[in-house]
Amino acid sequence: MTMTVTTRAGGAQPPVPADDEAPALPKRPIPGALARGARGLCPACGAGRMFSSYLKVAPFCQTCGEELYHQRADDAPPYAVIFVVGHIVVPLMVIVEELFHPALWVHLAAWLPLTLFLSLVLLPPLKGMLVALQWALHMHGFDPASPEREEPPLVAPLVAPLLAPASRTPPAP
Repeated sequence: MTMTVTTRAGGAQPPVPADDEAPALPKRPIPGALARGARGLCPACGAGRMFSSYLKVAPFCQTCGEELYHQRADDAPPYAVIFVVGHIVVPLMVIVEELFHPALWVHLAAWLPLTLFLSLVLLPPLKGMLVALQWALHMHGFDPASPEREEPPLVAPLVAPLLAPASRTPPAP
């Protein structure tokens, strides 16, 4: 059985009507967002903190209210840190070995702490840059029309102690 497919000249698809087009998303400057993300600031306003702790992204910006819970950084920041730290430490190790031929314990004493220090220092800025890049490119739920968009998380209020059961005293006889 033979099947024949006919297309327009040049293989061009018919134009999509203007009614079916999604509304244009606002342009978000990538360099500025990356710079704010590297400093751990909200990619939208640059004033609020992106992280609520060392690596935990706050669900919302406390200053402008931008939704940050859409981020999907996952394993990318550690991979980026391994890439960057490896490109710093390995050449230095080779240079020191070729120039000075130190004992193995010197290598261990020098490079292990440096690797650990660089990894811990670079992880938050690289994660912030990745979240900011996702925001700037309207990736995942940062696009209001995205099927990946999720409902906002329930943020525990600061009134939890008020909701705790009151100390119970036995009723008076």
